[in-house]
Amino acid sequence: MSRYVVGIDLGTTNSALAYADTGAAGDELPPIAPLPLPQVVGLNDVSDRPVLPSFLYLPAAKEFPAGSTDLPWKSSSDRIIGAFAREHGAKVPGRLVSSAKSWLSHNGVDRKSAILPWNAPEDVSKISPLDASAAYLMHLRDAWNTKIAGKAAADRLEEQDVLLTVPASFDAAARELTVEAARLAGLKNVTLLEEPQAAFYSWLGREGDGWRKKVKVGDLLLVCDVGGGTTDFTLISVSDQSGDLELTRLAVGEHILLGGDNMDLALAYAVAATIPGGMDGLDSTQRVGLGHACRAAKEFLFAHPSKTTAPVAVLGRGSKVIGGSIKTELSRDTLNSVLLDGFFPGCQITDAPARGRRVGLTEIGLPYAADAAVTKHLAKFLAGQAGSLHASGGAVRPSAVLFNGGVFKASELRDRVISVLSGWAGTDVPALGGGDLDLAVAQGAAYYGLVRRGKGVRIRGGVPRAYYVGIESSAPAVPGVTPPIKALCVVPMGMEEGTETDVPGPEFGLIVGEPTSFRFLGSTTRRDDKVGTVLERWTADEVQELEPIETHLEVSDASHEGDTVPVKLHTHVTEVGTLDLWCQCTRDDRRWKLEYNVRDSDA
Repeated sequence: MSRYVVGIDLGTTNSALAYADTGAAGDELPPIAPLPLPQVVGLNDVSDRPVLPSFLYLPAAKEFPAGSTDLPWKSSSDRIIGAFAREHGAKVPGRLVSSAKSWLSHNGVDRKSAILPWNAPEDVSKISPLDASAAYLMHLRDAWNTKIAGKAAADRLEEQDVLLTVPASFDAAARELTVEAARLAGLKNVTLLEEPQAAFYSWLGREGDGWRKKVKVGDLLLVCDVGGGTTDFTLISVSDQSGDLELTRLAVGEHILLGGDNMDLALAYAVAATIPGGMDGLDSTQRVGLGHACRAAKEFLFAHPSKTTAPVAVLGRGSKVIGGSIKTELSRDTLNSVLLDGFFPGCQITDAPARGRRVGLTEIGLPYAADAAVTKHLAKFLAGQAGSLHASGGAVRPSAVLFNGGVFKASELRDRVISVLSGWAGTDVPALGGGDLDLAVAQGAAYYGLVRRGKGVRIRGGVPRAYYVGIESSAPAVPGVTPPIKALCVVPMGMEEGTETDVPGPEFGLIVGEPTSFRFLGSTTRRDDKVGTVLERWTADEVQELEPIETHLEVSDASHEGDTVPVKLHTHVTEVGTLDLWCQCTRDDRRWKLEYNVRDSDA
């Protein structure tokens, strides 16, 4: 085992690293410390910051003086990452890569192709969401090796046990891409952990043994995580196990692309209404710049509760870039009204988010949630778990809430969620004491690394959803009617990572030697389905179709193109939480593996 366990929060807005030195504490739980991260904060200025802003700037040739953006470990003339990238890139948004993590989870684009910055000018050399994510991890790696490892090869980050966090709602494809980004950064021993669980582990680490006095048997704890790009919900139960309290992760929410990015855009529209011409008077680059400027103003007001306004400036166009700059401000009243009324409105537990009607043609871009009301998405999540958790009243009502994500730095937003939850429950729903919202996920991931070594308190639960593979029906063909698909459960909810099992049931026919499509489905509510359960019918609310696998299974000497080979299925949930589905021929020792990851760009 490595000397250190390292937790990494690869965030949409900020990334962070925390670690524990397991060689310095004996049998005691070693302290967990954040790593201050060196980064360019200005020209000829490299300083430590608690977090690394997840922004990457692609400078033009000779845009900056030679050596003025170098890091202690390398020249960074081609790419600048961190605080300076974020601040300078807000003025030149056509060269700024942001929200790479959201793009990494977007199955509507080729995430390995150079597509970022989105809508950048033709003279900008773009990069892929995968490469951008890898670049952030490389920066963290080099910072670690400079500050911690030094010349000790065994202490380099590449040799440590790394716990890398992802949204709980990330599907297997996005998880696998995250692991691939880590591999590109040279990280060898990587385990994925869901961010809401990491936040809860951080709370356990802060509370020590005192956590048992804060909860009781029967409690249902909600982790409400709203970050820069996604909204995640997780439910954790408290039960009795031989006289001791046990924690079990019961449910996670669907993937909701809704977070700080959406709030920045909403604030941009509100601020634009105060300037001549409004949003229509700005070109596409200025609109993006206004969004970044509103993000900075929002963060300023969150960090300085006594301030009532924050300046907002957008560069002009053409020859009037400086002189034509647009200057205005974001008031705290506007900030609170836009965020509270638009994103955290009061609502009933029976309310549901609007679906939004899709038009036939749409611009390619991030598939944001149609309804911005986080509270309505929360109501839908709690109502969706009621049946499987046998809750009365048509919805689950949490006993307490733990907040996570930079959005909840604002006390007004935390208070609104508590007010809504308390109204649904008919009693006060307290908040569990929070730590530093920028560092909690990284610190919790490091704590989980210690749990894996037998120290600390483990949250049980396994995989957060059930997985199914689509089986084509053998019913007679009907012209104009697609053959019905049955859903075969190959991974039940709660199956532990690192385990595998045979899928009981009849043989299936596997087509080899020609292009085929394998359909996968998932459910975050059907917790009673077992391996081998076959669903003839289901609703879209309980089972959702996931990204398919398009592949071409090779032909061996024993078969020909287009043959149907009789197989039995064997499923394996890997240590990183992804799915391997093995198809074992029942006539000989041939077998094929379907790795659930992204499709090739030409599939």
